[in-house]
Amino acid sequence: MDSQSISRRSLARGAVAGAVLVAAGSAASRADADSAGPGELDTGALRAAISDLSHPPATSAQLRAAHGTDHWYGTTGLADLTTGRAAHPDDKFRAGSVTKVFVATVVLQLWTEGRVELDAPIGRYLPGLLPPDFARITVTQLLHHTSGIPDHQGIPDTSTPEAVLRHRFDRWTPYEWVRTVTHGPLKFRPGTKQEYRGINYVLLALLVEKLTGQRYGEAIGSRVLRPLGLTRTLTPGDDPRLHGPQVHGHLRMTDGSLRDVTVYNPSSSWGEGELVSTVDDLFVFQHALFSGDLLPPRALDKLCALPPADVVMWKDGSPARYSMGLQTATVNGVTFWGKTGEMYGYRTRMFSTLDLRLRFVLSYTPTPLTTDEDMTGRVVATLTS
Repeated sequence: MDSQSISRRSLARGAVAGAVLVAAGSAASRADADSAGPGELDTGALRAAISDLSHPPATSAQLRAAHGTDHWYGTTGLADLTTGRAAHPDDKFRAGSVTKVFVATVVLQLWTEGRVELDAPIGRYLPGLLPPDFARITVTQLLHHTSGIPDHQGIPDTSTPEAVLRHRFDRWTPYEWVRTVTHGPLKFRPGTKQEYRGINYVLLALLVEKLTGQRYGEAIGSRVLRPLGLTRTLTPGDDPRLHGPQVHGHLRMTDGSLRDVTVYNPSSSWGEGELVSTVDDLFVFQHALFSGDLLPPRALDKLCALPPADVVMWKDGSPARYSMGLQTATVNGVTFWGKTGEMYGYRTRMFSTLDLRLRFVLSYTPTPLTTDEDMTGRVVATLTS
């Protein structure tokens, strides 16, 4: 459920997640990214890292990690507080902005097929949708979050957990959502700064639909999900429910009560944050992506190419850290590539070294509306120590 306040919080959370993973804002390229050295997983430390459900307050956590051929899965807490059922690796959850990696993958597949030019203006493919200045933004600039598109206007304020509940069944079309950002001038000249914005990927999902003649979720299904056998990953559209075995998300209200927020309409995250998946499915996808099963080498190079060095984050001037659908971070000399994802009551962290030597998928269910990255920090510190 996106909103103007959620957009602000997403930027802040992205910065925090980057700080946790980054150590020193990585500007590594795919060619020179560090890989993890030989070693084994410290499963006791990893279990301890996810077992502290007080920092941050959470109802459950799952982690699947690999270091070379050493693989481990662990879970703690409860997927369902009512029945007392523990989480399993094939339980569905809301993966948030991990959606963007799937969208970027399909766009780059279309580029390799010669069906889209990355340096072409988006207005060429979506004529009449955007004002003239916006229409000149290129496909690359959308992928890189360097578009300069302004903030949303005229959308609900969901800055409190009670407001989240009030608006949980609001329905938006992607065209309505696009119109909420076209009331003012661009924040900066496209291609000169970087600001993480979900609206960039709403436009890219519309591009996928225009080029393929399919709903963007069906394009992801035919090009990624079905070839990889990811049977529990989907884009739900207007369906507010998670069907089958699932992890429940909760929010702590201002009066201290805990409310289940598993059921809500994700249409305001269409194209950029609505993905439903599982730890196992994301682990398979991660391997397929970096092993070249989904993209040829030249497209993988694009996927992991940061903007030019003179492009910095718009808010604080730190180095750009988002490539085409991914983000990068270096911790203890190990450079990771992957994606964070958030929806109300859910957080997902999917990162790997490019050689797949060291990788993890973390899914947990924090109860505060905003919270620190303590669990992610513990996991990453353990994996890179």
